[in-house]
Amino acid sequence: MKKQSGFTLIELIVVIVILGILAATALPKMVNLSGDARLAVMKGAEGSMRSANAMIYATSAAAGNQSLAAAVIPANTIGNAAVINTAFGFAASLNDLVVIMDLLPANNFVVASPVLQAAQANVPGNCQITYVPPGNINAQPAYNEALNPLTAAGCH
Repeated sequence: MKKQSGFTLIELIVVIVILGILAATALPKMVNLSGDARLAVMKGAEGSMRSANAMIYATSAAAGNQSLAAAVIPANTIGNAAVINTAFGFAASLNDLVVIMDLLPANNFVVASPVLQAAQANVPGNCQITYVPPGNINAQPAYNEALNPLTAAGCH
C-alpha cells in the first residue's frame, strides 16, 4: 500500500479555529470604519462651513458691509431662509453659518454655538469643530479643532 502524507481533518479544523479567533480579535482593531466615516463627515462639514462663509462674505462685500462690525443679510438673499448676522463680512456665529449650510441628515450633527459636533460619536466633544468669527476687520474666521483635533479615534 501507498503511504499517504498530509494533514488530518482534526489538524485542519484546529488551524481554521485559530485563524477565526485571530480574525475576530484583530479585525475590529485594524478596521475602524465608523470613526473614519464620522471624521470624513466632519471634515466635509468644515469645508461646508468655509464655503458658506465665502458666500456670506461675497454677499456682504457686494453690499459694502464687509468692514462693518455688525451687519445683516436679509432672508432669501443667498438661499437663506432666515436673516444672517455678519461680523466684518463673515457669519457672526455658528448659528448664522448653519443657515446657509446643508447639514443633512440633521440628526448627524449637534449645533451648540460655537461648536458643531458629530452627534453619533461616542464622545461628541471629541469630534467637533469650533467656529470663531473674526474679531476685527483684518482677521479671518477660525475653524478651531485645536482643543480636540479631529481624528478617527476621537470620532469613534
